[in-house]
Amino acid sequence: MKFTDVSGRVTSVAPPPRPCVLAAVAALLLATAGCLSPLGSPDAGASPGRSVPTATPHPSTAPTATATVVEVVDGDTVKVRYPNGSRDTVRLVGVDTPEVHVRDDPTEYEGVPDTERGRRCLRGHGDRASDYATERLDGETVELGFDENEGRRGYYGRLLAYVYVGGEQFNYRLVREGYARAYDSGFVERERYEAAEADARADGRGLWSCATAGGGSDQRPAGEGGLAIETVHADAEGNDNENLGDEYVVLANRGDRTLSLDGWTVEDEAGHRYAFPAGTTLRPGESLTLRTGSGEDARTDYYWGRERAVWNNDGDAVSVRDAAGGLVARRTYGSAASVGGTGVERVTPESLTHAQSAKFLWSK
Repeated sequence: MKFTDVSGRVTSVAPPPRPCVLAAVAALLLATAGCLSPLGSPDAGASPGRSVPTATPHPSTAPTATATVVEVVDGDTVKVRYPNGSRDTVRLVGVDTPEVHVRDDPTEYEGVPDTERGRRCLRGHGDRASDYATERLDGETVELGFDENEGRRGYYGRLLAYVYVGGEQFNYRLVREGYARAYDSGFVERERYEAAEADARADGRGLWSCATAGGGSDQRPAGEGGLAIETVHADAEGNDNENLGDEYVVLANRGDRTLSLDGWTVEDEAGHRYAFPAGTTLRPGESLTLRTGSGEDARTDYYWGRERAVWNNDGDAVSVRDAAGGLVARRTYGSAASVGGTGVERVTPESLTHAQSAKFLWSK
């Protein structure tokens, strides 16, 4: 458009916007308004005031390094090797799985009772978290992202990182699936992780089952009968380490119903632990033998698969625990039996104390 001013000069100006153009711009701004909202805000359909777990990581945690996991220390700590051959220990930032090497504090886990039962339950889930991390990470090439609020190194000099495997943030998965709690620190993902933890806790998922009556409380279970540790054959013929098939314990079902041993464990005083495979059962009056060495499992014969002896010849303690970590039966022998009379403890619903409460898993 051109017009002539009072001086006689001709000036060109842009034409005014057409009404249809203004309408299109307004519509575009409305359509993109949601894209400009802060990361991690609740979904449109969420209840007011409630955070909704989202699988979308904070952009600042995007991976910037690659490494191979060479060892899983526990559920939240791994050792890695970089492409140049150097190695590092990585502490997964923002998460805390139950301990497997030291004693747990149940007060750190909301709703889990501060009892021996609660600690045992958490210990069992610590083992499960370690197994899960081993299954998902061990030997895998992963990517590492970092947290701008936490720094690169923790108190013990370990690298603090988000571990990505298959494009997914593994730290977040641990919380979402109930393998870990969200850590109490200022990491950038805290709001998202706390929402995922709340969701897992509400469902009683994973370690949060320890907060239920069946998981972490000292309530006595119903049922009859129980499992007994019938025999401990610690001193194999000849050199124990060369005859591991002759080192064994025998468990017997002295109840009147079949026991499901899914997730049950046998351990010594030093914490060496064997877990029965899925589907293991023990019928009334039946016994099974757990041998230290390697072999093919059969109906009543199971093999630990260890390369060295477990049971000390001069004395030890055999403990059987259920899937929740509760004590089912315990037997001491030799020097370890110097306290407690015979050293044999058979836990049944009729004889349970608060320190020995257990959950019997019966199958019809």
